[in-house]
Amino acid sequence: MSLFVQMNLTCPECAEVFTYEAVGSVNADRRSDLRDEILEGSFQTVSCSACAHAFRLEPDFNYLDVGRGQWIAALPARNLRDHLEIAADKQAVFDLSYGSQAPAAAQSVGQGLQQRLVFGWPALREKLVLQEIGFDDVLWEVAKLDLLRSLPEAPLAEGVDLRLLGLQQDMLDLAWIRADSEEHLNGFQVSRALYDDIVAAPAPWAAVQALLGASMFVDIQKLFMGEGEDAA
Repeated sequence: MSLFVQMNLTCPECAEVFTYEAVGSVNADRRSDLRDEILEGSFQTVSCSACAHAFRLEPDFNYLDVGRGQWIAALPARNLRDHLEIAADKQAVFDLSYGSQAPAAAQSVGQGLQQRLVFGWPALREKLVLQEIGFDDVLWEVAKLDLLRSLPEAPLAEGVDLRLLGLQQDMLDLAWIRADSEEHLNGFQVSRALYDDIVAAPAPWAAVQALLGASMFVDIQKLFMGEGEDAA
């Protein structure tokens, strides 16, 4: 089931303190509406009880969708620098819930789940979009790297991510997004052939594909921050 907990929030606009049911975990099999809200960008958006100022809570929960084969640990974008330690901690959580340390029945469920770690709402939404359109997320990150070589301007920086928004016929909608505020810096389209060509001939990308898929944190951001215990 999806779990929510009462917590006290302070409005960033007027400093009013009020209570809100913050999400602890999402079960999309039972609450497909929550998945829809994540895709729409409205999930965990709060309105202050005093001044009606709207703001969004940072993601800090586990997302489960057995039907679509997804288990995702979603955390605030500001935690990105700690991705190595967090990935190890979340792997332990998964192992206890659905992996080697779980009961047999739970392990059978876990065998069909793809384990992922994301930082920020745009990253979580992208994982859901990729599953929806049938893209392999590791190969998609490879495609991003290929795309970066040809973009005239690429404002890639810590906290600024290139995210897939959707697919329209044969065109991919992308945008550069600030991970914490979800501000769209600019959007553009590219042909889905960018991805299809890599799927058809992945061999030249084998090394980077292995690096990207080495842990549950599958994102090109980690390539610019160091990977592996020796790089921490």
